[in-house]
This record gives sequence, C-alpha cells and structure tokens, in this order.
Amino acid sequence: FNVNLNDCLLTVFFLSLIGHGNHKEDSPFLNSADAAGKKNDFYDRNLALFEEELDIRPKVSSLLSRLVNYTNITQGAKEHEEEESAEASRRKTPKSPNMGTLMGVYLPCLQNIFGVILFLRLTWIVGMAGIIQSLLIVLMCCSCTMLTAISMSAIATNGVVPAGGAYFMISRSLGPEFGGAVGLCFYLGTTFASAMYILGAIEIFLKYLVPQAAIFHATDSHGSDSAMLNNMRVYGSLCLSLMAVVVFVGVKYVNKLASLFLACVIISIVSIYAGAIKSTTHPPEFPICMLGNRTLVRDRFDVCAKTVTQGNITVPSQLWNRFCLPGNMSTAQCDDYFIQNNVTEIQGIPGLSSGIIRDNMWGNYMQKGEILEKAGLLSVDAHSAMENFIMYVSADIATSFTLLVGIFFPSATGIMAGSNRSGDLRDAQKSIPVGTILAITTTSLVCILTCGD
Repeated sequence: FNVNLNDCLLTVFFLSLIGHGNHKEDSPFLNSADAAGKKNDFYDRNLALFEEELDIRPKVSSLLSRLVNYTNITQGAKEHEEEESAEASRRKTPKSPNMGTLMGVYLPCLQNIFGVILFLRLTWIVGMAGIIQSLLIVLMCCSCTMLTAISMSAIATNGVVPAGGAYFMISRSLGPEFGGAVGLCFYLGTTFASAMYILGAIEIFLKYLVPQAAIFHATDSHGSDSAMLNNMRVYGSLCLSLMAVVVFVGVKYVNKLASLFLACVIISIVSIYAGAIKSTTHPPEFPICMLGNRTLVRDRFDVCAKTVTQGNITVPSQLWNRFCLPGNMSTAQCDDYFIQNNVTEIQGIPGLSSGIIRDNMWGNYMQKGEILEKAGLLSVDAHSAMENFIMYVSADIATSFTLLVGIFFPSATGIMAGSNRSGDLRDAQKSIPVGTILAITTTSLVCILTCGD
C-alpha cells in the first residue's frame, strides 16, 4: 500500500473538522494574538509533513522501479515517438546482403588457400619426400582442414548466422571464452601468414623477376644468405607499409580487385599444367652443369667445361680456376674429384616422357650441408684437402617427413575467408558449408595434380 503516516494524519484532521459542524477556524492557534508570530513557524515545522514525498524524496520501491526500467530514450509516449521518428530520418536504410555461394564463399576461399607455398615450396617438397610421401602430406593437411570445415558447417546450419563469421559461431556455440581464444589464435595466424606471403613475394621478385633490384650484395661466397635476408627486410618493410596504407584507406577497394587477383593465380596454375603437357613432346631448354654426379652452382662460372678455346689456344675455364691453383694446366694442383670426373650438362626439366616420375617416386631426405647427387650418373669417389664445397648444390637444412608437413600445412589454411563474410551473404546457412567444402576439394585436387607434375 502507498499510504503513509502523513496521509493518515491528514485524513484524521479533516474528519475532525467535519465532525465539529459549524466550528470553523483558519488557524490552528486558539489565540489569534499569537498567530502572527507562530503561524510561519508552524507551517515550516509541521505542515511540511503534509507535502507530497514523491516530489522531494522518492521512495525506495519507486527508485528501484525506475532503475529497472531505465532507458536512454526519452520517456513518455509523445517524446518516444518523436525520438524514433528523428532517429529513423537520420538512419540510412542498410544495404541488404546479396552475395551468393560463388562470389561470397567459394572464390574468396580459393584466393586465400592458393598461396606462395604452392608455387615455391611444393616442388621442393616433392623433390625431398618423393611423389608418394608428398601425396600423403597433401592428404593429411587437406583432411585436417576438411574436418574443420565440416565442424564449422554443422555450427552454421544449426541456427541463424549473422555478421561476425567464425568468431560469432564459436562464441555462441561454445561460449565467449572459447570464442575469444580462437579469435586470438586466428589473429596471430593471419599475422604470421601475412609475413610469410610478403617474404615469398620478395623472394620471387629478387630471385626470378628482377635480380638486379637487390640492394645488398654478398662480399664473399658465404654471405649470400645474409644479403638476401637484408634485402627481404628492406623490401618487406616497404610492402608492409603499403598494405597498411591500403587497410587505412579501405579494404573495399581491394575487394573490388579480388577477382582480378584470383584470375592471375588461376592463370599461373593453368600454366603449370600447360607446361607439363608441353614438356612431354618439347621439353624446355634448362641445362644443369654436373661434375660427376654432383650438381654445380651455375652462377659461379660461365662455361660448363674444364677448358675453353680462345682462337687456337686451349686455356683453363673459370670452372678450372675454381678447383685448381693457378699455374700450368699440366702441372697444376687440382681437386682430385675434379680431375677424375667429367663435366657434363643434363636437362633440368626432362619432361614427363623421360621417366622422371618413376625416378622421383621415393624420398631423398638430406642432412644440412649434404651435397646433392643425381642417381644414375657415373662418378669416381675421390676426396682431397682442396675440395671446394661451395661449388656444389647442397642442402641448407635437414629435412624429414614431419618438417615437410609443417612447411606445407599453411598452404591448406584460409578456409575462414568465406565464413568471415557471413554478414554479406544472402543465405549464410547454405553458402558457408557448400562454398567452403567445394573450395577445399578444388584446392586439394590441384595440389595432388601438382605433385604428379
């Protein structure tokens, strides 16, 4: 009940006035002489009890009710309607999501899965592990991402998927703790993947496209790796700064060119298969210089021969000077392996019809510093104190099956590109599972066929 003690006293006071009949008085004091001095004091001290409490001091229940019903919108029907109409006039009509499975999920996943590892490291993995074990590596990595995509599809089809992508689905299904942990891992993975893609692009640029653009050069035969790392640091920092500017300007401009970038990647992959088919009948000219059965580093000399003819005189070649001390050719002190083995040239890309698939079927794991030797070529095993190891192609790291799995696995990631666009999809429950699984299947087939090529 909202009746308090003051209201009860006021009611009793008025009833007492009515009960006295014609007895009327306009002052609570019997002596009118004292009214002038005590009237104001009476009203200040006593009649203030009859004031409405809600005007000066809200009750506890009223205060709690107002706290529960708190809103930042102006209270009252009229004010509320005016606020809503003003907000609706300021708010623009949001653009309805209209992206389908192909443009919203399938192509973005393809663009993110096809990366630098496919073009730079897959051929090296096949050379180290062989075709059979390379196929096993591809199947293991693609199976892992396929299981992840199936789990993500189960969550996506279990309810409405608004904007938020994988973080929203995981946090609503497993809780915000798991969602936050997965979101942190996803951020770190994207960061390291960006560094990997930048370094891969710089490696292609400096080694194959424009080698003369290198800023740092090796001063000796052992400083080539350090010079390449310094070049990668400089060009990588420039590339990272450029991408940061693009992000601040707006990623939507990059998305407009996404189809063009994907077309370049697809053309590059098609070129791999076209070159493999062409090599069956017309293999490209790509000679490799061999000393016995050891592969030589071609950029350290000009002619793949021990001697060259200048006019009518036979003189030592640069290759001879690399393995022999200066002096007369007949009496010069040379490396025993160089003297007892012949220098020959073989085709680096012999073609599919040459039986190269049969030769590369099994693995050839190497230790760090081990010299690359080609089986089937005759050579005489000889060693001497003058043996020049920097002239041979050797392994820069020790390889194993587990190491190759770790190197290739980032090539199978990137399946979250489609689910992260859930806010732009017309039907996210249908597009995310179909587009992601099709993208994984397509990229897996491309990697398997590339291992055979």
